[in-house]
Amino acid sequence: MSSEDAKQRERDALVDKLKSTKEQWDAEANASPDGPDETDALLSKAIEMAIEQGKGWTSSDEREKYLETLLDDEFIPPLFAENEEELEKSGLKDAFTTLHNEGEFPGKSMLDFKEKGNQSIAFGKKNEAGNIQYYRDAVNHYYEAMHWANRIVPKDEDFVPTIEELNDQDIDPYFTEQELDEIRSVILSNCAMAHMLLKNWGFVRDEAKKAVAFNSQNLKAWYRLAKAHQMLKDWEAAGDAIDSGLKIEKGNKDLLKLQKLLGDKVRKARLNRQQRERSRAERTARIKDVWRYCKEDSISLGRVSLVATVKDDEDDEGGDAVEARWHHHYPHTGQLPKRQLHGGGWTWPVLFVYPSHHQSDFIEHFAEDDIIAMRMAEMFPEEEDGNGETEMPWDYNNEFRCSNLAVYFEVHCIGDDGAGKQKPVIHPDSVERLTDQGSAMRFYESSRALKGDEGPEMANVARCMERKHLHQQRKAWIKKHGSLWATPDPCPVVQVHPAATLSQVLRHSNMVVPNFLVTVMLFPNDHPAHLEFLKEHKCIGIVEPEEISK
Repeated sequence: MSSEDAKQRERDALVDKLKSTKEQWDAEANASPDGPDETDALLSKAIEMAIEQGKGWTSSDEREKYLETLLDDEFIPPLFAENEEELEKSGLKDAFTTLHNEGEFPGKSMLDFKEKGNQSIAFGKKNEAGNIQYYRDAVNHYYEAMHWANRIVPKDEDFVPTIEELNDQDIDPYFTEQELDEIRSVILSNCAMAHMLLKNWGFVRDEAKKAVAFNSQNLKAWYRLAKAHQMLKDWEAAGDAIDSGLKIEKGNKDLLKLQKLLGDKVRKARLNRQQRERSRAERTARIKDVWRYCKEDSISLGRVSLVATVKDDEDDEGGDAVEARWHHHYPHTGQLPKRQLHGGGWTWPVLFVYPSHHQSDFIEHFAEDDIIAMRMAEMFPEEEDGNGETEMPWDYNNEFRCSNLAVYFEVHCIGDDGAGKQKPVIHPDSVERLTDQGSAMRFYESSRALKGDEGPEMANVARCMERKHLHQQRKAWIKKHGSLWATPDPCPVVQVHPAATLSQVLRHSNMVVPNFLVTVMLFPNDHPAHLEFLKEHKCIGIVEPEEISK
């Protein structure tokens, strides 16, 4: 047996011994009731065994230094490393990678699979039958090439190869980091081209993005990225990719042709983005102004969930609860009170809800100093012509007249004044108090995104965030109460005298404005729904007009 064979057998025995020791260590650690308390000792023993099996050191000092690292709590032997960062910290990345690639030549395999991918694309273009399988094969070959590229250990820039390494260049080629990145960029760009031939435009975009990340001078990758964004109708991103490519080669015909074709759409997309940014800045200024005003005037704000479900095909317990509770709000979310240009007063969006008839009315601008009865008189005038008919087609019994209506608002956030350090657990269809400017801004921006102000992608992000918020509320409620069906008692109400102003309602100690939308309920006095409502909801007070309250 040759000396090389003997060394190979020693290496194999070392690896087997390390593996068996690791398995024994894992078994002992898992069996221990207190966990792996003897980790350091076991690891030290395992490495010591590896040393005794033939792992050499250039000096006794080097051996002692290595052994000292084993006592470091942050030290992780390369065999146990779970990611690239842990392998790097072990100090043995190169040696362990070499052992991992023992008998394999990742550099040659990378180039071979890259060439196979190129050949598959060439065969596909020559194929008169239009068999797209060639392009699918090309994609697989390029992915395999990237697999091998990621296993290559690049050489330093000042690396000087030995005679043996020069002779083995065809079998085991070596690369610097820059050379490897350029090859990776070419592989990914070619992979994007194969996806282009398959019309997989999302994959074209993804692979081309990776290609320019490895090499920003890859002109073909920029063109393919621009083409992908064109087909995905992401006009601004297409324009950015075209501009980046033309910085490399100003006269590139393909990019100039694409620039001419998409010029108007790119300009319009950029203009729309600038308008969205201005609108966002204006909204930010407005919400800050609203929050400051409400804080100074002791007006409490709250929020409800902007979505009704946590997933598209939800059939979970209580999935329709929010929808049934707040469906009147959803068409009007994203509204804010506004400061009047003259006089400095404020107007608020107000929602009149008529539970007895399942109807509602939205008033966009309701001035704070307006008397409730004045608005009610405009909407529900008293009988004048003697025919006894009201204007609302759904008011079959002609009950909706100003003098015949009782007005209430619900009392939310009972027991939560917003001063507590720990957030209370609330039912998902209840109002959650907004306690700071940041939460108010995030909630408002989500409501506007769901309205489409920021485009479909941001609307989807906002929807996901709201669903996550709703899921967390449900989870916390179920943990505390066992089920979503364990709903809280119906919230109490406060009656509003029609001669009171909106300002008095807003500043009432029990009023929390949900979704920046003042919500009041109106009932015909003698309607059965009114009587049933008062049985379920305790009336705990009344908002009196200023003259009476004085």
